[in-house]
This record gives sequence, C-alpha cells and structure tokens, in this order.
Amino acid sequence: MSQMNPEISTPTANNAPPFVNQKLTYGEFLRQYDGQYAEYVDGEVIKPISVTQRHDFLTNFLMTVLTFYISAKNLGRICGKPYQMKMLIDSKIKGREPDIFFVKTENLHRIGEKFFDGAADLVIEVISPESVMRDTQDKFEEYETAGVEEYWIIDPKRRTVDFYNLDETGKYKLRYPSAEDKFESRVIEGLWIKTDWLWQGELPNLIDILKDWELV
Repeated sequence: MSQMNPEISTPTANNAPPFVNQKLTYGEFLRQYDGQYAEYVDGEVIKPISVTQRHDFLTNFLMTVLTFYISAKNLGRICGKPYQMKMLIDSKIKGREPDIFFVKTENLHRIGEKFFDGAADLVIEVISPESVMRDTQDKFEEYETAGVEEYWIIDPKRRTVDFYNLDETGKYKLRYPSAEDKFESRVIEGLWIKTDWLWQGELPNLIDILKDWELV
C-alpha cells in the first residue's frame, strides 16, 4: 500500500476539489481554458483557488534554482503551471498542472504546445489550504499509477517535505533526508537540496545555492 502521510492526507470539506459545473472533451478544455490555471479530470474541470504568498515564494524559488541546475548540467527541462501534464489512466484523461515538473532530455520529444504527453520524470506540488486532499491523495495515486518516478509534496504550513520514489513494484516509497537534512534526488542527476532552505524567513540567495552546488 502506498505510504501517504496520515497527518496531511485526511480530506475535509474545506479542501474538496473546486469543480466547475460543466462537462467538456479534453480538446474543448484546452481551447476554453488556454493559458489559465485549470485541471481536467474525467471530463470535469477543476479551478484551484488562489495560492498563498508562501506557496508563490516557494514555487518561484524552486523553479529558479532547479532551472539553473538543469540548464547548467544539460539534463532536460523544468516546466510548471499553467502547462498541462496529460496522463491516460484506465482510459480516462487526467490533465494536471503540477506546480513544477521535470522532464529528462530523452523525454523532451513529448513536450507539445499545450501539454506534456504522459508522466513527467519528477513532480513537485506545494500544498495550499484547499489542495491537501488533491495533492496527497488524488494526485498521489494518479502520479503513482501513471509512472511519475519521483514526487515531492511540500507543506509550507507544517514545514514538511515528503519525498517519494517508485519502488520495484511501481508503488511510491517514502524516502528521508540525511541527518544533515539533505535530500538527494534519484531522478535529477547529482541534485540535492537542504530542506531547511524552504523554511527560512528569507529564502536562500540563488548565488549561495549555486556555490553550494559548485556551479559558480
């Protein structure tokens, strides 16, 4: 059974997915919601509520540092919302918009104009108050089934990060940082982060991190 954090995976009425009351084909969805932050699940549209300032800071921070790392190492590409990741699960389309996702060089051919076709190699979701159930249950199960090799769930409110990798059975297994709070990715070659970077009042300076990574 998949290892979800029980403290953050319990659904409540306040974090139920905000479905839009309309049925669309995926093509209609792409045309109608072009450029908007919206997701498509089994013919229904989800319009997430606005994120918190901390969510925005963390997402922008990780997008920036990871983009520099990936570019310097020529490992692939970093993408993020509102760009779609289109997965097909049990013959149903799941059009998700992860906060951040990484595509290896060998999978860049699956990047289309309006969506990435299939599961990305790594996905990062930063939890918002209304997205707890969606990120820790719905997306967790979809990403696992679709074959997203590595999944990070960042919870700014609780100051926790859960790192998952697919095991030999295709199920997510929770991995832990080292005693120094350093986590090493199994998907992005050579990449490591310190989880305490994420909880500082002022997020670390990009140059300092690049020096830690010995890129400058």
